[in-house]
Amino acid sequence: MDIKLDPSRDDLPLMANTSHILVKHYVLDLDVDFESQIIEGTLVLFFESGNRYRKKSSSTEETCQSESDEACKFRMPEPCHVPVTNTRTFSSKMGYNDFAIYGKGEKDTSGKDGNHDNQEQASGISSSKYCCDTGNHGSEDFLLVLDCCDLSVLKVEEVDVAAVPGIEKFTRSPKLTVVSELRNQIVHELVTLPADRWREQLDYYAHCSQAPGCGELLFDTDTWSLQIRKTGAQTATDFPHAIRIRYRTKPQGRSVTWTSDQSGRPCVYTMGSPINNRALFPCQEPPVAMSTWQATVRASASFVVLMSGENSAKPTQLREGCSSWHYYVTMPMPASTFTIAVGPWTEVKPETCSPSDQAAKRSFSPSEADFRCASICGHVEYPCRFQNASAATQEIIPHRVFAPGCLRGACQEMLLQLVSPCLSAAHSVLGTHPFSRLDVLIVPANFPSLGMASPHIVFLSQSTLTGGSHLCGTRLCHEIAHAWFGLAIGARDWTEEWLSEGFATHLEDVFWAKAQQLAPHEAREQQELRACLRWRRLQDELRNSPEPLQVLRPSKEKTGLVTDSGSSVIKHGLSPEKGFMQVHYLKGYFLLRFLARRLGDDTYFSFLRKFVHTFHGQLILSQDFLQMLLENIPEEKRLDLSVESIFRDWLESSGLPQPLQTERQAGAECGLARQVGAEVSKWNRVNRRPRKRKRRGTKEVFEKLLPDQLVLLLEHLLEQKTLNPRTLQSLERTYHLPQQDAEVRHRWCELVVKHKYTKAYRDVERFLHEDQAMGVYLYGELMVSEDARQQQLARSCFALTREQMDRCSAQVVAEMLF
Repeated sequence: MDIKLDPSRDDLPLMANTSHILVKHYVLDLDVDFESQIIEGTLVLFFESGNRYRKKSSSTEETCQSESDEACKFRMPEPCHVPVTNTRTFSSKMGYNDFAIYGKGEKDTSGKDGNHDNQEQASGISSSKYCCDTGNHGSEDFLLVLDCCDLSVLKVEEVDVAAVPGIEKFTRSPKLTVVSELRNQIVHELVTLPADRWREQLDYYAHCSQAPGCGELLFDTDTWSLQIRKTGAQTATDFPHAIRIRYRTKPQGRSVTWTSDQSGRPCVYTMGSPINNRALFPCQEPPVAMSTWQATVRASASFVVLMSGENSAKPTQLREGCSSWHYYVTMPMPASTFTIAVGPWTEVKPETCSPSDQAAKRSFSPSEADFRCASICGHVEYPCRFQNASAATQEIIPHRVFAPGCLRGACQEMLLQLVSPCLSAAHSVLGTHPFSRLDVLIVPANFPSLGMASPHIVFLSQSTLTGGSHLCGTRLCHEIAHAWFGLAIGARDWTEEWLSEGFATHLEDVFWAKAQQLAPHEAREQQELRACLRWRRLQDELRNSPEPLQVLRPSKEKTGLVTDSGSSVIKHGLSPEKGFMQVHYLKGYFLLRFLARRLGDDTYFSFLRKFVHTFHGQLILSQDFLQMLLENIPEEKRLDLSVESIFRDWLESSGLPQPLQTERQAGAECGLARQVGAEVSKWNRVNRRPRKRKRRGTKEVFEKLLPDQLVLLLEHLLEQKTLNPRTLQSLERTYHLPQQDAEVRHRWCELVVKHKYTKAYRDVERFLHEDQAMGVYLYGELMVSEDARQQQLARSCFALTREQMDRCSAQVVAEMLF
């Protein structure tokens, strides 16, 4: 498919200069205002100089002097409509909810403070523009660069951590007379406290975040970044290691979605934007910037605040009609994994409490005695569950389910029953759960995918709740798998998405088979059937996608390399097409399946547990996994396998991997797929029968099919040139297709559109309204048909959903329709 990719449009810049300075902890203090659709407040960042992941690429060392010069034209902040400083006397008794609350004002759409807003620059920027040198140049001041977009930054100031009562315990050098050096030493001692003092550390972070300011800092913004400097601070070591940023989001900001839930009530949530969280708060986006965080969020008392956090937060009433929620995380992770959802969610509770639920309630909180053996882990020190003997045996972690009130019954009937067995299945395969608890939220209808995993919280689409438990169970297993692959173990270079999605796709089948307690032969049959479906999907996707987007390791030998400053560019990170592609899921899945078959399942999963224990809490590249795997393969099974051959055949080439083609051509069709083949033959006979027959023939008897078998059946029937209305009507009635899960209904809608089966257009309309995560492709089919009625159906459905639809999806659909 000949689609030209434009780097200035498709590549995502990571601007933060993480090679010089790293954020170790964020303290967010935010107000959520639904009337103005703005989140406003303060962010305090605690820094440490240096980066242990720093690697330089000579090919990406290009600097842009014009950009650098422009960035250094700083302005002192103009007066804002918020108090300049917090003039309250600091008290050690202040709690997390004692932050000042400022007025909201009107919805921010015009960017009145143009002096500080991110400038909406035109596209057409070359990739090298993003690779700016922000290091020290002789007498110039050090420049801190944070990833930032669609934010109004109001004020930046240094925080006087030395003013915090009791903080003198962190001043080891009495000889220090320079106050700025003293403050930085305090921060250094604070961020490097041992893991068994994590509670004390969080308390001091909170107290320091409320300390008074001690001088405003110069700042400026451009399209993708916030740049900050302090006059006279010429190196990262001299730069203040604790700063406070006062800012507000914009209603059109791309990191969060303001919408209505299925009950018609307002809500806001982070939906996994391609630009991640830089339009929610200024941060260091590169994954090497592993940090912890704590957040206090205030909202109307009628709303529930869910967030990536180790604690199951409860609301604190501040005043009538306003509540505050506080969450924290002690495991360092990339800022991109931070997630928040604020809405009128209802907690769905079981009618009766099962023994497994009782066991899950026994939460294992970190204690000083639990974390003494940091040397057994390869990550930076934190309160790690892999070192906690009690956590290691915990099959089911504490969990909660939230949803809009109107979906409470569906969640109680299906989703709530699946969480415990899926968590238990995951533990039986991989061992210790990396996270201490889990919230599952059914998000609004405009959520652009079936699911998304973040630390301690999983978002699921409402599309997973229809039909039987199959789609809901498999998707839940997929997101649970991300706790290990994607979160506890992350990709050091975001272009290697297969390290997250390939693993989760491969593991979802294994988890789901165990959750259903299938016999080994049944599990194999179901997994072979899913492999058959994915093979068809991969072939179709490769036929209809640009070749550059088919490569799992597009940067090849430059993967993981950054500029001197730490900035980099994520190749194709903003490509509109990429958001709707599954190549990294499917190719990654088939690579892992290929390797598991080569080793044998028992050996492979034993190795996987070993790999998790070795690399949890760390960032990896493809070679880290492959090298360790090959070291564990006996010589007689390794044959021609090497890291280089896997790179060549699987990760660095477009199209179908040759080993996969060979395997699929040689493999026999599984029993479940053969059964579908027999049913297809029956339907073809039905379709060929004349409308009026002189004598009654033998009536076809159709077998009951599994959901995946139904998907395969409908895909085979889609290959038929014509299906008459009688056949389609019989098909609909035989399998009750409008009541099946979303995967089955999607194929049914494709059949309806292809054959212009007008009696079932209502099913297409329903799908486009209720299953927006999967409906984009159908809009294209409706328009390609060049049928006036179908095109009108597409336009009318889009008109009804456009305002609530995910921005990227709406843009793609609009291009199809107009």
